Amino acid sequence: MKKRLWLVSLIAIFIFSSVLVGCVEKKSAGTGKNDKTLIYGRGEDAKLLDPSLVTDGESTKVTDQIFDNLVEYADGSTDVVPSLAESWEASEDAKVWTFKLRKDVKFHDGTPFNAEAVVFNFERWADKNHPQHKGGDFPYYAYMFGGYKGDPGHKIKSVTAVDEFTVKFELTSPQAPFLQNLAMSAFGIASPTAVKKDPIAFTRNPVGSGPFKLKEWKKNDTITLVKNENFWRKGEPKLDKVIFKVIPDNSARFTALKSGDVDIIDGLNPTDVAPAEKDSKLQVFKQVGMNVGYLAFNTEKKPFDNPKVRQAFNHAVNKEALIKNFYSGLAKPAINPMPEFMLGYNKDVKDYEFNLDKAKQLLAEAGYADGLEVEFFAMTAPRPYMPDGKKIAEYIQADLAKIGVKAKIVTHDWQIYLDKTGKGEHQMALFGWNGDNGDPDNFLYVLLDKDNTRMPDAANIALYKNDQLHDLLIRAQELSDEKQRAELYMKAQEIIKRDAPWVPIAHATVPYAAKKEVIGFKTHPTTELSLEKVDFAQ
Repeated sequence: MKKRLWLVSLIAIFIFSSVLVGCVEKKSAGTGKNDKTLIYGRGEDAKLLDPSLVTDGESTKVTDQIFDNLVEYADGSTDVVPSLAESWEASEDAKVWTFKLRKDVKFHDGTPFNAEAVVFNFERWADKNHPQHKGGDFPYYAYMFGGYKGDPGHKIKSVTAVDEFTVKFELTSPQAPFLQNLAMSAFGIASPTAVKKDPIAFTRNPVGSGPFKLKEWKKNDTITLVKNENFWRKGEPKLDKVIFKVIPDNSARFTALKSGDVDIIDGLNPTDVAPAEKDSKLQVFKQVGMNVGYLAFNTEKKPFDNPKVRQAFNHAVNKEALIKNFYSGLAKPAINPMPEFMLGYNKDVKDYEFNLDKAKQLLAEAGYADGLEVEFFAMTAPRPYMPDGKKIAEYIQADLAKIGVKAKIVTHDWQIYLDKTGKGEHQMALFGWNGDNGDPDNFLYVLLDKDNTRMPDAANIALYKNDQLHDLLIRAQELSDEKQRAELYMKAQEIIKRDAPWVPIAHATVPYAAKKEVIGFKTHPTTELSLEKVDFAQ
């Protein structure tokens, strides 16, 4: 009997201990206090983990932790500071750039970083005949450098290794934002060894030199990164592990933060910002957005090949009401395609007033007095520039009905949405852009120049082409004088407003929320995510 009681007691103690340990382990994973694991809640999964192949922020949130660039942006600004390149100099005509590289860097697979690695990456992106130019084209390379090797507007003539730790870029003509472009997420330097092994597999098994390494990717659930113990910045990263957790619903994500299941979230509902600020266990970060949310018209499809129709729709969108109802005031109405604090913003451009009668008049002049039917793409994923695309689309749909337009709303998974709009399959679509480098070129040229209507990765999803605009934007790229550049950009905005390929809707302030014990987290105007300095308060 004593033996039996002793055995039962032993089992009870074992069970209790196991439960206790399990609770401690669960708490540790949630708070990060013991093993320093940060759980980051977000709305969508990454598309791919090769940053040069993607244009979506959900992918680059992860790849920003895995890859380093030649140069990077300073905290809180788009000023360029050293990264893999310790220093650089430009020739007097700004057509030759020479970079001195760090000598103490290795990729996650042990491959040494050097000038040849830089050459390999840029040649892979530029040359469609390169043996590792696979997995798709490299859209951002084309957006920022005027196309690919052999294209008339291609800016990079050559990239050469001068010696083991010196690399030289020769440009066909000066490019004012060249240095800022190099700091963009898309141009993270990859291990040549890993890419050559299998460029397709690389998109799911990336190898960079950054603060974290990929451990595991569970599609549409979690991406787990672990600390790079050999990171070249001593003392970083502070965290041992980062888990990106997909929680599609904004409210559910906020609930997960409050319950302690995640440590930090983005895609916070604007209506949840005030409650989060009042919660003593939480902290809120707000970043004035270098962004724009917009409604794009496919100018190659009827009825939007007619500028009067596009102008009519501009008169039918009530931006003030949209910002009040769906942004909770955390946005400004967009008049031009770029925010007002950027170089060359044209304050004299007047917006289309919200006027349904004027909209009806323009439709009648365009031959649609009896109305028309259109297909209206709306994203369901929360975006920094548009917190709830579906509800915004429904609001616009109701106003369009008042001018005789029947708009059928069509939704897709975010990755499919990107693919379809990049191929021009829409008539009109809600979309947006987070500025990458702080230069107006990154908005006006990338989003509205004819060079960037290349499908299947069109950044200019309006497929809008205007030769006069193109000439202005190319001239602006080649000038170093900021006053002259600003004048060209102001003229460009006048043309865009007249032709109305978009309805610019809002420039949003982007909110994040985190537990109080999370320290070292900083937002950035580009929405780039940097987690190497993040830690937990002791």
